[in-house]
Amino acid sequence: MASFTKSLKNPSYLHSSLTLLLFFMSWGIWWSFFQLWLTKDTASGGLGLNGADVGTVYSVNSLVTLILMFFYGTIQDRLGLKRHLTILIGAIASCVAPFVIFVYEPLLKNAFMFGVILGSIVLSAGFMAGVGLLEAFAERMSRRFDFEYGQSRMWGSFGYAVVALFAGFLFTVNPHLNFILGTVFGIALLLIQLFWKPAKVDHSANPAETTQPGVREMAGLLGMKSLWLIIVFVIFSWTFYTVFDQQMFPDFYTGLFDTKERGEQVYGVLNAAQVFCEAAMMGVVPIIMRKIGVRNTLMLGVTVMTLRIFGCAALSNPVAVSFVKMFHALEVPLFILPVFRYFTLHFNPALSATLYMVGFQISAQIGNVILSNPLGKLRDAMGYQPTFFVISGIVLLAGIYAFFTLKKDDEQVLGDPFVRDGQMVVVDTATAGPAPDADTGKA
Repeated sequence: MASFTKSLKNPSYLHSSLTLLLFFMSWGIWWSFFQLWLTKDTASGGLGLNGADVGTVYSVNSLVTLILMFFYGTIQDRLGLKRHLTILIGAIASCVAPFVIFVYEPLLKNAFMFGVILGSIVLSAGFMAGVGLLEAFAERMSRRFDFEYGQSRMWGSFGYAVVALFAGFLFTVNPHLNFILGTVFGIALLLIQLFWKPAKVDHSANPAETTQPGVREMAGLLGMKSLWLIIVFVIFSWTFYTVFDQQMFPDFYTGLFDTKERGEQVYGVLNAAQVFCEAAMMGVVPIIMRKIGVRNTLMLGVTVMTLRIFGCAALSNPVAVSFVKMFHALEVPLFILPVFRYFTLHFNPALSATLYMVGFQISAQIGNVILSNPLGKLRDAMGYQPTFFVISGIVLLAGIYAFFTLKKDDEQVLGDPFVRDGQMVVVDTATAGPAPDADTGKA
């Protein structure tokens, strides 16, 4: 794999990195405070929703997102590296402020369910489903044009961190400012997709990568037992963590301070510090993965995830909780990067976008649809920290399940083999027979 210095001279790496940078800036400037905006009192510029209403918003968002993700994944696998969908995402991101200020917010106040449904379509198409599409597109670019995906994805985290530095201060002045800056970054993202066409130097050594998969191949994925094993793992780990981190932690954390305003400002700075570290870890985790392997890295990620949630359940001092919050910087790269590599290792890499959408993003969204409202009600009834204890216990059980069910790096190698540093190239390809019997190893 090309070094980072060499990657900086690669136009495809630069295009991919700038795309992720601007997208996460357009999304992160308002998304990191979305839950706070929904729950903040109306006198301070928020909507004043309770936990059940917030759960409804997130549930419907997730339902629409999982539908769009399936179409995004299958369409992008057919398009290959054509940028029709990335242009669409840039166009929606450039319109986020007018939509939220003049359409979404008034509807949530006066016609709640209609606003929830319309908002879920626009925000999911541009951001919640868009993130998976752009990540899958960047990962495919990395394999076709010889650069490290993690080193490209880290620019997305870096962009999120940059905007998080001042997002909290803008939010305390007027939440609309966050959405307006989201539109500014979205316009820049759209312009990049429309007018920058990097040199098409194809370094692919795998002819299968250039073959467009058929609908039968895509549908056949759903018949693979090994895919369903990891889907179950994602639902009971990443999904519960997402509900905890996005729908509960911001309001819980800001409530630890003397005033909500002070908590929002500190949360913004802490969020920035955490994502800066996350960006650095995006470049480090591929090195860790080459040392300990894909499956072991994923197990390390779910361990850190469990400790993060349990720490917030057990601690109530803002300094201690802030320290535990920084675990997020380790957990996200340790989970996302090996999940991606797991798919391209054990499945057909030509279907990488569909696999990532179905196996990771869509399965996570299914969990959000099912869990957001019940966990919101549980939080209303029990409070944040008892709910965190429940979530951490479930994630722990998911990790135990994964230890016994996920395949090792040298088992069922149907895609690109993974070889650790200093390891001999010995993999089990006996299971790489016809797709219907791939899980049994029979031809």
